[in-house]
Amino acid sequence: MTNPQGPEGVLPSSSVAAEIAAGYATGGEALELGAVVVGGQADPAMQVRIPLATVNRHGLIAGATGTGKTKTLQGIAEQLSAAGVPVVLADVKGDLSGLAAPGESGERVAQRAAETGMGNWAPQGFPVEFVSLGTKGIGVPIRATLTAFGPILLSKVLALNATQESTLGLIFHWADGQGLPLLDLKDLRSVIQYLTGDQGKDDLKGIGGVSAQTAGVILRALVNLEADGGDTFFGEPELDPADLVRTDAEGRGVITLFELGDQAARPAMFSTFLMWVLADLFQTLPEVGDVDKPRLVFVFDEAHLLFKGASKAFLDEVEQTVKLIRSKGVGVFFATQLPTDIPNPVLSQLGARIQHALRAFTPEDQKALSKTVRTYPKTAAYDLESALTSLGTGEAIVTVLSERGAPTPVAWTRLRPPCSYMGDIGDQQVRARVESSPLQGKYGQTVDRESAYEMLAAKLAAAPEPDTARPRRAEKPEPGMVEQIMGNSAVKSFMRSAATAAGREISRSIFGTRRR
Repeated sequence: MTNPQGPEGVLPSSSVAAEIAAGYATGGEALELGAVVVGGQADPAMQVRIPLATVNRHGLIAGATGTGKTKTLQGIAEQLSAAGVPVVLADVKGDLSGLAAPGESGERVAQRAAETGMGNWAPQGFPVEFVSLGTKGIGVPIRATLTAFGPILLSKVLALNATQESTLGLIFHWADGQGLPLLDLKDLRSVIQYLTGDQGKDDLKGIGGVSAQTAGVILRALVNLEADGGDTFFGEPELDPADLVRTDAEGRGVITLFELGDQAARPAMFSTFLMWVLADLFQTLPEVGDVDKPRLVFVFDEAHLLFKGASKAFLDEVEQTVKLIRSKGVGVFFATQLPTDIPNPVLSQLGARIQHALRAFTPEDQKALSKTVRTYPKTAAYDLESALTSLGTGEAIVTVLSERGAPTPVAWTRLRPPCSYMGDIGDQQVRARVESSPLQGKYGQTVDRESAYEMLAAKLAAAPEPDTARPRRAEKPEPGMVEQIMGNSAVKSFMRSAATAAGREISRSIFGTRRR
């Protein structure tokens, strides 16, 4: 493509815009993003869009704070819902509840609609389910059992090291083999205390040994998690993935909005829980292959929280989940400030790129900017380094996959305004919608059935009293077998693989998730 800013022999801006827009022509349904911008002017006749048939090839929405990412997410969620596609969306900052209410008209909205070729803008609300992680939020409480959550994800939440993660995988494996359901945190505590106590010594030998030191670290991490409200989001009734793949009476996809709520103190728990939801969807949804539109779109907002401090086992499973879940008709979008927040193996699988403005105030910012430019196809229409720092609010540099699977031309895009309310509708309105939700009756009350805690308590109560007539010689505590093995560099890799395999055997699926 000829540089439109050259002094001679250049294409006029309208021709450049037309050449770019031609790459976004579609024969089927599409998400309309906005209008091509060339030379600072948006051409409302030249449209940029994402074919619905390629949305399950995943995407990235990135940009600095205040550049319009949230409104972009809102607009995409609206169009997916209108097309009958359910959406799961994390409301990390609490400003997406407006999806449920019609927007407010005004001069700025009307002008943006005209500039982007939207035509007559009409306010509209969409079907939204408000859910919370655990019972301390204002949404419908959503829970997972520990057995379903699995050792890899739990290790991420507890910030365990490799040795501790391996130990936790072996503990899960033992509990599963003994028929001890791990439903909530007290179940896992009781299993660890049993294995490291007098009654569990023989059982301990069969799983390689867990030292008191390692068990103590895991127990302390569990206590800290409970203090942060973890006791409210592990348990039953457990989320049924089918409740995320629903349409309303008008055929619109239901938008399930996960609020952060009281998890602000532990945002990594929030993002990791969402990863479990995605893995659970992978486990339960049937294969559908190539589809005209996705069955569900899953959005990770503030995606850097998912990857920060993650172990290699965790990152490997995320990569595998993202790679395989598109065959289930599920599209995954990551929203974050910098593309470099996403590991390269995951980033390489994201077919759509919507990049809002970046800042380049520091050497680190400049380095991130250069890396971002290299992820885009070559273009003569724009100087990308300059463009990425010059974008206005609600503008983005876009490239997606066309219907034939090829990258589209890079397009400076002025994005359409949402039709729903651009803000928070307030707790009172959210609570009213939650009370009338069909999910409230299903998930509103916690169920505490018999599980590992009760079963081990009964076993210990029935055990005979130990013989204390002869005093026992104090023994020097020795490290458990896991520590001894992990201390040997020659077998570290083998032990890690064995523990990961144990986690998978618990679940027979990605991330060690399992449903009883």
